[in-house]
Amino acid sequence: MPLFSSASRPVSSSPTLASDPSQTLLETRVIGSRRLSNVLVASMVSIGGIGFLLASLSSYLGRDLLPVGQPSHLIWIPQGLVMGLYSIAAALLATYLWSVIAIDVGSGTNRFDRSAGLLTVRRRGFRQWIEVEVALPDVLAVKVEVRDGFNPRRRVSLRIRGRRDLPLTRVGEPLPIADLERDGAQLARFLSVPLEGL
Repeated sequence: MPLFSSASRPVSSSPTLASDPSQTLLETRVIGSRRLSNVLVASMVSIGGIGFLLASLSSYLGRDLLPVGQPSHLIWIPQGLVMGLYSIAAALLATYLWSVIAIDVGSGTNRFDRSAGLLTVRRRGFRQWIEVEVALPDVLAVKVEVRDGFNPRRRVSLRIRGRRDLPLTRVGEPLPIADLERDGAQLARFLSVPLEGL
């Protein structure tokens, strides 16, 4: 999904966004943890945890509670007990994953207001909203970072005077390079700052 997807006022998402001198506000939505990939992982962990629990109970009761395999033939100590411990670990992990999805951690907005000269970045945390405000004159450049390999990184960030780089894109699934380049160029035109990293 593109970085620039919605605005509180009508804002064009065309590449000529910054050429309109009357355009002073750009507000972008950032997707959080409420994504299909996270739901699939949480579902798999939940199903696996239930499977381990049923295998452990089958071993303890001496009766097959699973439709596949014969877990009742497992020896309760140590095999059945270990399966029970795996089910507890899976239940804790699934609880964490479903909580993160329900809260939608990481979602938020990037608001660029040229009339007020202010950038406001808001993200949803576990317990509260996190908000960072930066004066637009302190934004030196828009950076597009693409790093492949074992730990890939694809993001748009801002180089800010006297601070560390401020990432603007979502965490998790890497964006397609074409979307990354388009979004970085669009933002650089809007802010009238250089584009780095391409």
